[in-house]
Amino acid sequence: MTSFPAAARRVHDTRLASEDRLLALRDCVLCFAPYGFRATWHHLIVNARVPRRLDDDPSSLLRAVDEVEQARLVWQVMSEDYVTRRRREKAAGHRIPRPCDNWRSWAGLIAYCPDFEMHPTERLAVVVQRVIDAFDSGVDPQTRCCACGRLLDADAPCPDCGVDPAGPSAHRPGISVRTAYRWREVWHRTATTAH
Repeated sequence: MTSFPAAARRVHDTRLASEDRLLALRDCVLCFAPYGFRATWHHLIVNARVPRRLDDDPSSLLRAVDEVEQARLVWQVMSEDYVTRRRREKAAGHRIPRPCDNWRSWAGLIAYCPDFEMHPTERLAVVVQRVIDAFDSGVDPQTRCCACGRLLDADAPCPDCGVDPAGPSAHRPGISVRTAYRWREVWHRTATTAH
């Protein structure tokens, strides 16, 4: 797997074949997928309006990679601030991170959506910033959705935006045959992919 910056450069390189640029976009999503790979991929394909025939709208790949780059930048700024703070804390003798900071290691899964077609519809950077702000303010993700702010009343994904407060470790019912078929359509961009 390549690094995110290297993959993003390949998406931006219009001298490459569109299919190669699409695969480079996939590598970007493999490196940074706030909703999980499938839901993040679906989000980007829908929002950037990536067509089945990539040569019909090659700039759609640029729209998709720009969106994921902006979200990753938001995440990186938060991560760098956290690293700086942890260095100060360690220098002061506080070697063990606070339990409330555990979420900072989730890099690509801060708003995991088990149903790849149900995820927040706003730009990724907006949702990533909202989730970071919610965790920083001490919101309990079991009672309030960090992505949309809805009060949650059950141990299940948010009914409004699909984010699962338990993350990918929650053992929800398996993938149905219809879901597997639908994913294949989305992957090949042959499905109608409107939210």
